[in-house]
Amino acid sequence: MTSPLSNVLRTAQRMDGTRVAARILPKEAAVALSYGGTTHAVMMATPDDLEDFALGFSLTEGIISSPDEIETITVQDIGAGFDVQIRLHDTANKRFEARRRRLAGPVGCGLCGIESIEEAMRDVPDVAGNSLRLTAQDVVQSVQLLSEKQTLHRQTGAVHAAGFYMAGKGIVAAREDVGRHNALDKLAGALVKTGAEAAAGAVVITSRVSVEMVQKAAAMGAPVVIAVSAPTALAVSTAEQCGQTVVALVRGNEFDIFTHPERIEIGAVRNVT
Repeated sequence: MTSPLSNVLRTAQRMDGTRVAARILPKEAAVALSYGGTTHAVMMATPDDLEDFALGFSLTEGIISSPDEIETITVQDIGAGFDVQIRLHDTANKRFEARRRRLAGPVGCGLCGIESIEEAMRDVPDVAGNSLRLTAQDVVQSVQLLSEKQTLHRQTGAVHAAGFYMAGKGIVAAREDVGRHNALDKLAGALVKTGAEAAAGAVVITSRVSVEMVQKAAAMGAPVVIAVSAPTALAVSTAEQCGQTVVALVRGNEFDIFTHPERIEIGAVRNVT
């Protein structure tokens, strides 16, 4: 596997003087996701866990409905970047080719290879029927435990993480990447490999909650998203509509619940201004 780290010299200004020293930084590489030999999207990503990335991206972007629809995933180092060749089984490939033909021509939106505004604002799977319940302590603990899994971030201070939390089990899987969407896609792929059901826990992320993060988490089947940063207004309205609980701005023992608070067991709520 390609190392996700690189040593770079820099000039460090400190209280005791200036010195030249090495600093560990995360690698960022162009990663092409190709289906049937045709490139669908090129992402800037940390070049590790690329099979998880391909599998997770395929699921969260609706290219496949089940991991069984992928025949093979092959990662090729082409020098200037990485080409991840994904071969779909016939039925899935025909469906994907029809989708590509339908989307050919519109102006690009810059979202994960999406080629139209309609596709960017696609319907989100409904998770309203999920009866998962978490405590306030689960919310706090999930962020604390994810921090312990952030090996690359501790070394570099420059990557995002996405983890999957289950009450009583903690963070059962975690992935890191320079891109927050990439980290979540890698996590989706990792969950498939471990057999963990996204419906049984919460997605925990170190970034803001954008609408794409809500869409991807819902596509995974996750009823709860927990984040250290704030959500966007569109993320909140999308999560409200699809029945997903968004918990954000987790700081120590404090946090804000923006949608479907019934899944989080907390004390009495009072109105504040």
